[in-house]
Amino acid sequence: MTVDWTTLATTTRILFTVPLRPLQGARFQPTGFPSLGPAVYETQEGTRLLVESTQSMANRLEATCWDFSKNEPIEVLRGISHVTVRRPDKSFLTDSMLEAHRLNSPYILENRDKTAQDFLAELKKKLGTLEKGPIDRALLARTLLEYDVGSLIHGVFLAKSDLAGGRLRVTRALSAFIDASGVRVAPAGGVKNDHVNPEGDTAKGFGNVPFSRDEFTAERIDLFVNLDLAQIRGYGLGEKVERMLVLLALHRVRKLLDGDLRLRTACDLEVVDREIVAERPRGFVLPALRALEDALREAIQSCKADMHHRTLVFADELKAAKPKKSATKEPTTQQSEPGDDAEDDT
Repeated sequence: MTVDWTTLATTTRILFTVPLRPLQGARFQPTGFPSLGPAVYETQEGTRLLVESTQSMANRLEATCWDFSKNEPIEVLRGISHVTVRRPDKSFLTDSMLEAHRLNSPYILENRDKTAQDFLAELKKKLGTLEKGPIDRALLARTLLEYDVGSLIHGVFLAKSDLAGGRLRVTRALSAFIDASGVRVAPAGGVKNDHVNPEGDTAKGFGNVPFSRDEFTAERIDLFVNLDLAQIRGYGLGEKVERMLVLLALHRVRKLLDGDLRLRTACDLEVVDREIVAERPRGFVLPALRALEDALREAIQSCKADMHHRTLVFADELKAAKPKKSATKEPTTQQSEPGDDAEDDT
């Protein structure tokens, strides 16, 4: 079964609610935020919990498209536009598909190498007419299609002042988050043992350090997915590109759900039912991965002339930031895994 384009033509959104459950046991660890911890909130239906944020899910969806063993897009996506950054010895450094800000990565736009400066000059030339007046969204969309198609799906904020005064922004067309309802705290914890010197200076990493951690149980865990078809149509890129963007988005969702949803060490989830049926449009079924891959290969080939892969060199020294002055703090007792939400909120 492939995509039902007739049904999609009459709606502005595709909305999925996908039930999940812990792979083993009943407990799970949600994402945590600095100075906040777990994001628990109250609704008319009771206590709810944010398990995975929109920012983090954007990272996870785009990660499904990357072959980390080869440092390149997965085979089915060959031909899409993206920007690769290498070191002078040609070793891989990063890619716009991996960067939290995508095309707005400092390794691309703050790069002093000639390859990057030429690329920036090219962007300025393409977008030069947007310096004043209202933003020509069709021109911006065509430029993003040419250099980094993922920015049309996951959003981008070109904050560099050299590019139309830093006001070029595209919101996410594909967004997702994981929520839990009927939640209860399941207290957990442990201790970092120092078998050599249990009474050592914990501020320097020595000694035994006990810690607590709030894990949770839930009556229900759901992944919510929203694909904004109206936004994609609003790019004004034509039916071929619109269909490719929809397929790229649906492929990410299906590949994520067919893979492992191990969000953290203590948060390993699975899909309850792999037949995913949309709430809107009612009855729309998310195609199987093989059908999406076949359709996507064809769609990418039909749009290949509009997309390019660029390679830049980053020759600058990778320097650490100067340490900020701060008072010495005792080790925290609430343990969480960092990096869950390392993305701008476009």
